[in-house]
Amino acid sequence: MFGTSGIRGTVGTDVTAELALSVGRAVASDGYERVVVGRDVRDSGRTLVDALAAGLQECGSDVLEVGVEATPTIARSIAHLEADAGIVITASHNPKTDNGIKLWTPSGKAFGPEKRASISRRVREADYDLADWDGQGIRERREHVREYHAARLEGAVELEGEPSVVVDIGNGAGTVTAAVLSRLGCTVRTLNGQPDGSFPGRPSEPNRETLGTLMTVVEGTDADLGIAHDGDADRMMAVDETGTFVPKDALLALFAREAAGDGDRVAAPVDTSLAVDDALSAAGASLTRTQVGDVYVAERTTEDGVVFGGEPSGAWIWPEETRCPDGPLAACKLVELVSADRPLSALAGEIEQYPIRRTSIEVADKGAVMDAVGTAVSDRYGDVDTLDGVRVETDDGWFLIRASGTEPVVRVTAEARDESDADAVFETATGIVRSVADAGHPPE
Repeated sequence: MFGTSGIRGTVGTDVTAELALSVGRAVASDGYERVVVGRDVRDSGRTLVDALAAGLQECGSDVLEVGVEATPTIARSIAHLEADAGIVITASHNPKTDNGIKLWTPSGKAFGPEKRASISRRVREADYDLADWDGQGIRERREHVREYHAARLEGAVELEGEPSVVVDIGNGAGTVTAAVLSRLGCTVRTLNGQPDGSFPGRPSEPNRETLGTLMTVVEGTDADLGIAHDGDADRMMAVDETGTFVPKDALLALFAREAAGDGDRVAAPVDTSLAVDDALSAAGASLTRTQVGDVYVAERTTEDGVVFGGEPSGAWIWPEETRCPDGPLAACKLVELVSADRPLSALAGEIEQYPIRRTSIEVADKGAVMDAVGTAVSDRYGDVDTLDGVRVETDDGWFLIRASGTEPVVRVTAEARDESDADAVFETATGIVRSVADAGHPPE
């Protein structure tokens, strides 16, 4: 039922009021007595919030409803409102046809595997503790959580001068970013600032392909940088002062290098570029790799010495602030860095960009193929990382072979420090997968 980022799917097919009711019942029955509930800008969220709240109340939990807010705003409000958990109705960067349900702990970390499994079991078995007529929970509206988030953001950074920033809110819930940057003294222009769950301005996911307008506006003005969020503002991507999209791994490396010092560690997924390793090594810090998914990155930040966590997808975590990916915080941190240092193009230009290769190979049985891949790779290489898929570091680079969580494909990623080595490592990895998939057994 749960993916690494909660429950997501098509409204009316995968995600329904019946499902939301069941999740509410399961969360309350699992002992969470006081639950914060909010949603992103999608209209389907109205129905889903009502059903979710009904399920929570029906099994005795009190519901603290905060309305339409950014996911990090809602996640931060859990501890602020002295609640036991938080639930956000959101499909994050997914298209307008989708919605979803994501569960959060008071630390801002999403529910981990054990907590998700417990909720899934209750829903699957309809194991609910329905309250008597006089034991049902109450539903209250709580205001001002955005103001609380804004105050925390303002206290987390110190800006020099009056930077000029263009903020592309993407018709989502991340208006807090523009408000805070303005209060911090920035000159702020906004794009796609009207909340609209049909995302008329651009697709919800911020990436090089979807941020053409932002890049054009930044290039054509005196802006120091551009910021972009997805629909619920847990992600943040950036454009430099020339209108150039900042590569995702470069942004991760910049944040990591700024956060980590000698002996510190940074958490990032197994498919993170060597550029991040190199940037951290120069600072005396190191990278600790996790499974793909911000919940796994957040979990690693609970370990001693891990001062920052990030995913190249745009999820950035400063554990001293919150373990929820906080797009508005990332925006403020990046503006702070640019205001105190050099133009963003110069900063990003310091980060090496290495050739990386990716492909997806369709297979009949991805589980069986991955089992065979594991055997083949273990026979060929002495040191194999099976934390999430099969990852191997070679003398020239690395490759990762991983089954898709949603499609009948196996994904292959390879990287090296020069083009010919990247091609060679990639050919080796894809050759292993294709041989297994075609022949039904590991290559000789």
